[in-house]
Amino acid sequence: MTATSELDDSFHVFDTTLRDGAQREGINLTVADKLAIARHLDDFGVGFIEGGWPGANPRDTEFFARAREEIDFRHAQLVAFGSTRRAGATAAEDHQVRALLESGAEVITLVAKSHDRHVELALRTTLDENLAMVADTVSHLKAQGRRVFVDCEHFFDGYRANPEYAKSVVRTASEAGADVVILCDTNGGMLPAQIQAVVATVLADTGARLGIHAQDDTGCAVANTLAAVDAGATHVQCTANGYGERVGNANLFPVVAALELKYGKQVLPEGRLREMTRISHAIAEVVNLTPSTHQPYVGVSAFAHKAGLHASAIKVDPDLYQHIDPELVGNTMRMLVSDMAGRASIELKGKELGIDLGGDRELVGRVVERVKERELAGYTYEAADASFELLLRAEAEGRPLKYFEVESWRAITEDRPDGSHANEATVKLWAKGERIVATAEGNGPVNALDRSLRVALEKIYPDLAKLDLVDYKVRILEGVHGTQSTTRVLISTSDGTGEWATVGVAENVIAASWQALEDAYTYGLLRAGVAPAE
Repeated sequence: MTATSELDDSFHVFDTTLRDGAQREGINLTVADKLAIARHLDDFGVGFIEGGWPGANPRDTEFFARAREEIDFRHAQLVAFGSTRRAGATAAEDHQVRALLESGAEVITLVAKSHDRHVELALRTTLDENLAMVADTVSHLKAQGRRVFVDCEHFFDGYRANPEYAKSVVRTASEAGADVVILCDTNGGMLPAQIQAVVATVLADTGARLGIHAQDDTGCAVANTLAAVDAGATHVQCTANGYGERVGNANLFPVVAALELKYGKQVLPEGRLREMTRISHAIAEVVNLTPSTHQPYVGVSAFAHKAGLHASAIKVDPDLYQHIDPELVGNTMRMLVSDMAGRASIELKGKELGIDLGGDRELVGRVVERVKERELAGYTYEAADASFELLLRAEAEGRPLKYFEVESWRAITEDRPDGSHANEATVKLWAKGERIVATAEGNGPVNALDRSLRVALEKIYPDLAKLDLVDYKVRILEGVHGTQSTTRVLISTSDGTGEWATVGVAENVIAASWQALEDAYTYGLLRAGVAPAE
């Protein structure tokens, strides 16, 4: 269905995640994936969603058919992508152009050659025939009631080689009725000043409405996109999280955030910018790629502060070390606790965790020293918030938070003559006045320990049945080398509604894993609101 936008047509945010973004190595989208991403992008409020190339492959053809029936677009218009007609034919008889019309998309993007060498070597036709292909295809689609955007492929390389011909392609497309002509940095080799100069010149010389499509091969795609806007472009093509071929495309999220928060342009419907972090992470989940923690605006580290100097300033005024309020993009400020932490870091982290330190300087000082002492031994609390919260509560309450008392544990790995392996763990502990001995097998010694701990505790604490170990990382720390090295283990655990990380450090991986498991179970019970043992 057709979207009804709250915004006027003066500026376009055009997303091409489903086509150009899907060309990233490691991404292989099903039709269901594409439908899910399209819903997220429409929810975010982009104006146009390029769905793929109908007729070029069955998957994209199916996507357009299903999208018409299954998605009620609120903000975006669905766009079909294709190429200008074949040389020597007419647009009306070209089967690929016909497939674009049959897709049902009201907006069509045509890719056109604008580099003279590409015309002669790739299309194997003349420069004049290429112009005729552009004019004929655009005018034919316009006559069929479609809105047409034209992507001038390799425009900036073509402009460098033959500026007059490159501009003639833009002029031809515009005069044939193209609503926007997009200048594409297909190789991603341009720099912002170059982009700005070329866009300004082409705009002045052709009078066409211009857009920008920037690849990120120089790491400048976002900057190049904004430079084009500075020069007069009113249409930006991006992909969610910067997905795309080679190193990717201009990242939709920092481009949109810059336009709204730095340029003062309303390019999304009211209130949608606050959904940006959620949308970014949701799309990452669909494509099965871990969200980049250090992505601008939406990364979990985008507003994370570690140094004590920063924390002291943030305690006075968060704006001193943050360029925007993170809530504007749906993110949050985080304080990282490490051996660099000072009193302000601990106080702010306590506030973040809901623990009132009551201005107790002595308590805060003890926590600072305890963190520095533990991190010197190999612990890391910036990556293990749950373990830090348990440490902080222990210092604040004068004793560790305890749901069970461990008497002993052991793990056995057995190699058998037939090449098979067996892993068994036994845990002896006390919980609610009861001594419990539990044994379990697992697919490794750590898994066997995890299972034995569950067997021991789940009858007393049924909330533990909800917990899942979702990630496990081991690192050999600097210092003594070889088999005598100190080991750090980080475990991530989920209860289905949230996720937390715990840390353990010991001279062997099993002991370090046990520490992290103990913290994970203790924190899980704390989250569940279970009262600790007396």
